[in-house]
Amino acid sequence: MLHKEIPDAAGMESLGAALARQCPVGTKVFLQGQLGAGKTTLVRGFLRELGYSGIVKSPTYTLVEPYFLPGTTIYHFDLYRLNEPGELEAIGLRDYFDPEAICLIEWPEKAGRLLGKPDIDIKIEHHPVGRRVTISTPSLVGKTAKLSLF
Repeated sequence: MLHKEIPDAAGMESLGAALARQCPVGTKVFLQGQLGAGKTTLVRGFLRELGYSGIVKSPTYTLVEPYFLPGTTIYHFDLYRLNEPGELEAIGLRDYFDPEAICLIEWPEKAGRLLGKPDIDIKIEHHPVGRRVTISTPSLVGKTAKLSLF
C-alpha cells in the first residue's frame, strides 16, 4: 500500500499522469472518495499523459465516456447516479472490460459485486492541506504497475 499527500489539483493531475505511465492495458482502476475529492482531476491527468487534449468531464449522466487513444481505449465510468447495479447490465458492462482497454471507475461501490475486484484501488480523502491518496494493488495485474515510483 502506498500513501501520498497531494497539495492541489495540479498535483492530482501529476499523480494521474504518473499512473498512466505505469498502468498496463487490461487494468481496472477503482477511484473512491467524496464529491470534490479529485477523482476526475486524476483521470484528466491520466488522459493528458496519454495524449488526449480534449475536455475531460465526469460522465455522471452517461455513466461511461470512452476515449479512443493510440494503442488503447480508456473507459471512464462515473457511477455516482447509478440507481441500482442492474443498470450496468443494461449498458453492456462486461463489453467494456476488454484486455486492450483500461477502465477508470469512479464510485465503484455503487455497482455492488458486478465489477469484481480492482487491479488498482485508489482512495482519495480530504486532508488539512490538499488530499491524502492511498493506492493498493490487490491483483497480479495491478502489481505489474510500478506504483512505487510515485
